[in-house]
Amino acid sequence: MYVRLKTLAIAVVAALTVPMLTACGGDDAPSITVYNAQHEELLQDLAPAFTKKTGIKVKLRNGSDFELANQLVQEGSSSPADVFLTENSPAMSLVESKGLFAKLDASTLELVPAQYEAKSGQWMGFTARSTVLVYNKAKVDEADLPKSLLDLADPRWKGKVSFSPTGADFQAIVSAVLQLKGEKATKAWIEGLKANGTVYQGNNVVLKEVNAGTIDAGVIYHYYWYRDQEESGENSNDSALHFFGNQDPGAFLSVSGAGVLKASKHSANAQKFVAFLASEGGQKALAASYALEYPLNPAVDLGRGVKPLSELDPPVVDLSALNGPDVIAMLQDAGFL
Repeated sequence: MYVRLKTLAIAVVAALTVPMLTACGGDDAPSITVYNAQHEELLQDLAPAFTKKTGIKVKLRNGSDFELANQLVQEGSSSPADVFLTENSPAMSLVESKGLFAKLDASTLELVPAQYEAKSGQWMGFTARSTVLVYNKAKVDEADLPKSLLDLADPRWKGKVSFSPTGADFQAIVSAVLQLKGEKATKAWIEGLKANGTVYQGNNVVLKEVNAGTIDAGVIYHYYWYRDQEESGENSNDSALHFFGNQDPGAFLSVSGAGVLKASKHSANAQKFVAFLASEGGQKALAASYALEYPLNPAVDLGRGVKPLSELDPPVVDLSALNGPDVIAMLQDAGFL
């Protein structure tokens, strides 16, 4: 009798253990390949949370927005990628325009407001960054802050403004100006910035130089400043953020995109991954991460002292129509690239 009970107990333990090992992502576990242009540190938080929940491994190939977008275009139906993630959405539009995305599950699209997804339903935003002007508190009076991002092209800002035109962040901001104000106004704005501004390599450098008083102000995304505040304040304590609001191009909200490739050989698991990113669980993991970017699922607030998403009043843009190639050509013509 004792032997029979012991045998039964071993069988029960074995039956429970096999699925647990699978859920932990063993060597034989299913996997997906993600072409990732989002911050590697963020995916290092999100991917393990997805694997723990589903047992599906995530293999990351990291790169920049247009580097990976152009690679996907070249690879076409032969691409090993199952999912594409970006920092900003113009690179998603490029891949969408080539017909390389599958449509996302309707239940996934319902997790975020429609304004943050492509009209085609082929990709969606899962996080967002707000455009801001960071300014040195000793050099810029609040009363003198510009009402519009386009005001930075005015001669009164000559020698006082900085930006990083080589990065995807600034290029996404220009794409919003192009869509909202048109080609003529955008070219005039870029020429004004060129006459007034100082170019730095990277938004963290812009933040550091503004805080040090080397330059009065700079165009960045919100999280650079808030992240430095959480870490030490060394590069932000002498500066402050100006949110433009009023649906100005300077209040542009750039979304990080997620889409499933039509060529994916693991499309069901790829769909699960994008659904996880937008789910309450995935968005809570995002909100708790180092990123300090805005979750887009209304069930989750970022908190942590960051200006709430509901107070930003961004302009309405057609995400699929944000133009990357034309913006790059305009910045090349201006000598920034």
